[in-house]
Amino acid sequence: MEDPGAAAGPPARGGAFLLAQLGAHAAGRFGERVGELGLAPPDVGLLRMIAMEPGRSQRSLAADLGVVPSRVVALIDNLEKKGFVERRRSAEDRRHHELYVSEDGRRALGRVREVAALHEDDLFAALDEEDRVRLTALLGRIAEQQGLTPGVHPGYRNLPKRPG
Repeated sequence: MEDPGAAAGPPARGGAFLLAQLGAHAAGRFGERVGELGLAPPDVGLLRMIAMEPGRSQRSLAADLGVVPSRVVALIDNLEKKGFVERRRSAEDRRHHELYVSEDGRRALGRVREVAALHEDDLFAALDEEDRVRLTALLGRIAEQQGLTPGVHPGYRNLPKRPG
């Protein structure tokens, strides 16, 4: 019989490695999946952020992502070339641009949502619904405790520069 007053043993170890292992695997698979749509994961994140706040500035995107504004300009240039984002002059300050997702960008986001749902279902196939809910809640608590910005991948700070 266990003594309820006995000190707990050391915490289980290996969780951080498993998170890193699964994170790298999940990111790689997601990249492959959205790559089939002609997008890279950073493109998807930017499209989503612009769609959630149409008319936002490149400067506000840079602040949310934690990168210098010139980095966002290069990322938006790529999405604009693909026809997924439109830059419009601000009516309030003609020196600035507002960002909007184009009709093609909205269609691409719809396809991304389908791919992302299939991706998550594939990754969590070993879990029942209750386990999925619990795991998502636990991961959310960890992300919050670590000070991560909700919905923003910290990898934007480390993206390599795109040629051209």
